[in-house]
Amino acid sequence: MSKYFRTFAPDLSIQMSDTIRYDKEDLQEALRVLRNGGIIVYPTDTVWGIGCDATNEEAVKKIYALKQREDSKSMLVLLDSAAKLDYYVDVTETAEMLLSLQPSAVSSKPLEDDAKPMTLIYPNARHLAKNLIAEDGSIGIRITDEPFSKALCAQLKRPIVSTSANISGHPTAPFFAQIEQEILDGADYVCRFRREDETPHEPSSIIKLNSDGTFVIIRK
Repeated sequence: MSKYFRTFAPDLSIQMSDTIRYDKEDLQEALRVLRNGGIIVYPTDTVWGIGCDATNEEAVKKIYALKQREDSKSMLVLLDSAAKLDYYVDVTETAEMLLSLQPSAVSSKPLEDDAKPMTLIYPNARHLAKNLIAEDGSIGIRITDEPFSKALCAQLKRPIVSTSANISGHPTAPFFAQIEQEILDGADYVCRFRREDETPHEPSSIIKLNSDGTFVIIRK
């Protein structure tokens, strides 16, 4: 049986809302892989992503290899709480203001332009895998409220890499069914949650923060 088509006991399902639920065993298997330096394919608050423990340099190397991407191109990470940011980056007043605009929960409806999840690129990254940080010392971090990725970050107690589940240079897959087989085969675990979900989700907006308090919008 394929490693990403396991079956799980239905009584382990955890209800997050009237329409969103994930399986506890699915989550625990993903966590086991992350803790052991593996990589996963998992649903995020935007498109499906490839992830690993963002403090594990060897695991980060595996993602670069799978995506056939140069390691000079940094990848962003997810956190479950803004309260954890200052351990990894400097959080300025500008960052706090922008974070206050972050949507509070993932929507089951198509995202409006002003409701996209937001990735902030912070200067002076620390306590992360060195090959994850950009040459200028910055790192992109997004606070996720999507239930599965939020639970992964919270229980791992570390940030998780989040990069789109595609070969570098290939189109981003909008749904699970369109993820390239090479990506699925190359991961140590492919999560089950939201595989059937075809709700439109767009990549996040990206804003780069400067040390002097100014910022630049990279992607709206």
